[in-house]
Amino acid sequence: MSLLCLVLVGPSAPADAPLVRTLPVGAVPDVVTNRVMTWNICNPCEVSNVDRAAEIAAFAPQVIGLQEACVRDVDRIRDHLENLYGLVYHVEYGMVLHDWGRCGGVPWNPGGFGEAILSAAPMTDRVHVEYPDGGSEDRGYMAVTTVVDGRSVRVFNTHFAERRQETVRAEQARVLAQAVAPYERAVVLGDFNAQPDAVELAPLWALAADADPRCRPSDADGCAPTTDWYSKFDYVFLRGVAALTHGVQPTPYSDHDLFHADLDLT
Repeated sequence: MSLLCLVLVGPSAPADAPLVRTLPVGAVPDVVTNRVMTWNICNPCEVSNVDRAAEIAAFAPQVIGLQEACVRDVDRIRDHLENLYGLVYHVEYGMVLHDWGRCGGVPWNPGGFGEAILSAAPMTDRVHVEYPDGGSEDRGYMAVTTVVDGRSVRVFNTHFAERRQETVRAEQARVLAQAVAPYERAVVLGDFNAQPDAVELAPLWALAADADPRCRPSDADGCAPTTDWYSKFDYVFLRGVAALTHGVQPTPYSDHDLFHADLDLT
């Protein structure tokens, strides 16, 4: 019977804690309307979605780009943000895989895996594109139009090919840059799996700057690392948008840290 349940339900995951939780220390009581965040939440990882929600609630960004996201995890994170912290988000998905091993579900209907964007404001004009070559795993980008700092902005979210796949990432960067270029105002969130001085990121650096003003291709040592292996892989690329502040928040719930920025779109 236990084996039958495993087949029907999918891989086990840690049970979320009961819906009784205090606000994290230093948490923002309401959404910060000019704040954006990117976070690779790590899947499959034995992590509670309650804890993931608490990490996000501590910063309460207007827009959140998640990578390595399972649909059911994002739905639970979103529910916890609303039920525990009163933070209400819309969600759009950019799934590139349906993977029972990563995301559970039933064998004939496995869970979706890929990117997601959460936004406190409604989103329109969602686009989801899979890269022609994902490398060792399917990869893609998604984009929506939403409101940040009271202004309409195009937001992209992506996850590039894994390390040691430079030529694949170079083509992915070319495809993404071509999509970003028509917009005078854009925010590009994601895990790019490449250090700032990596040649393959050149098409993006030609269009935009990272929210960390010290972080440039010519000065990779000035970039704060965003991963457990002390690499800068996660970016908030800004086109026609200025960053007021930024920060990297280490977390025990993923091998990537949360990278957030407060923006000025005036």
